[in-house]
Order: sequence, then C-alpha cells, then structure tokens
Amino acid sequence: MTILLDTTWRTVCAVDDLEPNWGEAALLGDRQVAIVLVSEDEVYAIDHHDPHSGAPVMARGIVGSRGDRPTIASPLHKEVYDLGTGECFTDPSLVLRTYRTRVVGGSIEVELAS
Repeated sequence: MTILLDTTWRTVCAVDDLEPNWGEAALLGDRQVAIVLVSEDEVYAIDHHDPHSGAPVMARGIVGSRGDRPTIASPLHKEVYDLGTGECFTDPSLVLRTYRTRVVGGSIEVELAS
C-alpha cells in the first residue's frame, strides 16, 4: 500500500535576497530550514539542524563541492553533506534532511509535506 502525503509549496524569499554559496535560515511553520543558493537556477533547502549535534546551525555551514556534487559542511563538527541527497560523506550514519525547491517568478519555493 502506498501512502501519499499532501505537500505544499511555500514561498521563502526572492532569489535576489540570497548570496551565492551562502546559507540563510528560514522558519516555515514549525520547521527551521536552511536555504542555499549555489547559482541563480540551483537552490537547495536542507534541515537547519545539524544531524550530529541537533544545533540549528546548518545555514552557517561551509558550501563547497565533491566533484560535481554540491556540499555543505557543518560549522560545528565539519561533517560534509551532499546538498541534493543529504548523504554524509564523512559519517555514513548521519543524514541531513533535504527538501525540494523551485524558482517561480524570481522567488524561491520549498516543498513541505504536511
């Protein structure tokens, strides 16, 4: 049996409000989400809480890449996560929650399951 969750796209901010390769935190309902602009057409949304410590710090992580995969490193313990999948390169037991994003009319939207 497949259970489908209702999803809602939430407008977060304008693309122009963000700096490339830098994260910003957003409160979407009761969720803290970090938005990371890699380029004008490449935006990622991840959980703002560090999977290792639980601290809300991921928007201040170090943005980089592993090959062609964009990454963010936790500012606390330096674990490196794939921005697209949430996979942790440095500790496979950790996973960073990711959210789908889209750009509509110059605004960034994040998909949240209800």
